[in-house]
Amino acid sequence: MSNIKEIETVWIKLPDGISLAARVWMPLDAESKPYPSILEYIPYRRRDFTRKRDDALHSKFAEAGYVSVRVDIRGSGDSQGIMADEYTNQEITDGYDVIEWLAKQPWCNGSVGMMGKSWGAYNSLQVAALNPPSLKAIMPVMGTDDRWKEDIHFRNGLMATDNFWWGSIMQLMNTSPPDPEIVGDNWREIWLKRLDSMELWTKNWASHQTNDKMWKRGSISRNYESIKIPVYFVSGWNDLFRDTPFRLAQNLKCPLKILVGPWAHLYPHEAVPKPAIDFIGEAIKWWDFWLKGKNNGVMDASSLIFYEMEHMHSEPSIEFRKGRWITEGELPNPNISSKKYFLNSGSLSDNAHISNKKMEITSPQNYGMSSGDITSFGLAGDIPLDCRADEGGALTFRSEILEEDLNILGQANLKVCVIADKEQAFISAILVDESPDGDQALITRGFFNLMHRDSDVHPKAVILNKEMRIEILMQGVSWKLAKGHKLLLHLGSTYWPVIWPSPEPVKLTFKEGTSILNLPIRINSRKQDSYIHFKDPKSQVNKTYKTIEAGSIERDYNIDMTTGLVTQRVYIDGGVFGPVGKIYFRETDTEFHDKSERTYSIHPNDPLTAEAEMKQSRSIKKGKLKIKLETYSHQKSTKTHFILSAWCKCWENGKLFHSVDWDYKVPRKGM
Repeated sequence: MSNIKEIETVWIKLPDGISLAARVWMPLDAESKPYPSILEYIPYRRRDFTRKRDDALHSKFAEAGYVSVRVDIRGSGDSQGIMADEYTNQEITDGYDVIEWLAKQPWCNGSVGMMGKSWGAYNSLQVAALNPPSLKAIMPVMGTDDRWKEDIHFRNGLMATDNFWWGSIMQLMNTSPPDPEIVGDNWREIWLKRLDSMELWTKNWASHQTNDKMWKRGSISRNYESIKIPVYFVSGWNDLFRDTPFRLAQNLKCPLKILVGPWAHLYPHEAVPKPAIDFIGEAIKWWDFWLKGKNNGVMDASSLIFYEMEHMHSEPSIEFRKGRWITEGELPNPNISSKKYFLNSGSLSDNAHISNKKMEITSPQNYGMSSGDITSFGLAGDIPLDCRADEGGALTFRSEILEEDLNILGQANLKVCVIADKEQAFISAILVDESPDGDQALITRGFFNLMHRDSDVHPKAVILNKEMRIEILMQGVSWKLAKGHKLLLHLGSTYWPVIWPSPEPVKLTFKEGTSILNLPIRINSRKQDSYIHFKDPKSQVNKTYKTIEAGSIERDYNIDMTTGLVTQRVYIDGGVFGPVGKIYFRETDTEFHDKSERTYSIHPNDPLTAEAEMKQSRSIKKGKLKIKLETYSHQKSTKTHFILSAWCKCWENGKLFHSVDWDYKVPRKGM
């Protein structure tokens, strides 16, 4: 017999009169014996889209003696109001008010923790920076402290195609209606108000092509000192957010733990690739220490724990990632040194060969075919493939065969002297582990917009054929380069489909011996490494849903041999979370079904042929009510503009309820 109860909907009234919808799990005796509360605060529809995940997570917190609360932010799910964008000042202020509301409830003892993955990690950090009196600790999972450097939209001054992809995902999310069972008979009016106020977020983000106040908003890298409560930050090497752990370790002054596994963009108890861990148990230990005062030693162990990965032959999907857990007490520290390589002709060398020899590269526009998805959800085909597929499109530098292991921990630093023959250009840098049989496993990568060489606020055209000195910080990583392997560096002038291409083909020129790669090398293992052990996730039977129709996933890479056009396609019957197909939620009597198809195409010789397209659908069936949603989005570019077109269509019981089209031309500003 369960010792907890669930309340499907609790209304949280904010100071301005708007009410937010929350789902609550609590111990049976919470109203007579108050407990600490844990908040997850995201816009992803607690009634259906994240219901499966929410049940598996929050019920376990309640069983451990917490009131666990899952809130839809303003304007999402069943919550009132309008959601205008990510991480608005309104959203973060609401988060502050939600925490103080929770603390005053009869079932809460006044102590609140906040957590969440991705969006919920961002706003956990952002709300913590406001210092709500009742917020005692946070546990952000896979988010960032700097929305310009490491958000899903831009990569070091370059537009990521994920800006388009994520805008398209939110296009479907923003089109979805509230649940009539929860909000009442006026659900259509609420839905129509949202639809009429809806904007194309992709366009809004694409219009902010420099590190302006929009990206600075919510970037706690601008005010680390504002966070005073304990932080346990969790991330994954197969996720996007690989630099934030190192910045937090160097800049936060509050009690801090950092854990980075080999994982994709998933909670670590559901992790791909494995080893997964009992993340729920780890979180409960954290909450027990900071919210209940239990002396369980959670802060006695090393504060920084990383999974050190090793070379594995490239496969479309990896079930288990070879490696080991390592620890460090703080960063920087003397156990991390810098190993220097000079970029000589075709080689990474200990000494510079100074000469006038020029090393040139004009990458084909489809260079990057082995890239996978830089924001991986652990789905088949979304991790990087063998980098040999791209080597012909890059300028490659090889080390000698390693005579001993090299243990990389941190962000590689690449200082290059480069000449470009176009006013607008960028560099892609790919660090690779080459095994004795030639297989090339991607270690990390970095990008740099040459128009941002002096400022990420005021782009400046490249002076043609003039040497520039720039510095590229590559994504953070922990990786063992084994004895007998070689280290490779691929430099390119494109990286499709991760980065939107420059408007013209670019030739980059480097002089032998003038560029340097600095690798952060961990000198010694620590005895604490051998003490690290995480429990396996506890198996759970999730009875909240059943599968009606199995899902599927398809990934294609096609070269049209008559035109030369290269197309990459991803089809998922199930949506963002993978091929879950059509599912049925018993408690809410709701069928839910997402589908998406994303394609990227480009001609190897012409960057202006680049196109991104996404088609999505969502079906929600509840009793006699049938909701059908379809969205479409498309992006291409000219030399001077990004061209965006999109539409959304909504049907109720087969009758068109709402339709909207968008067409925009957004000036390119150094992108």
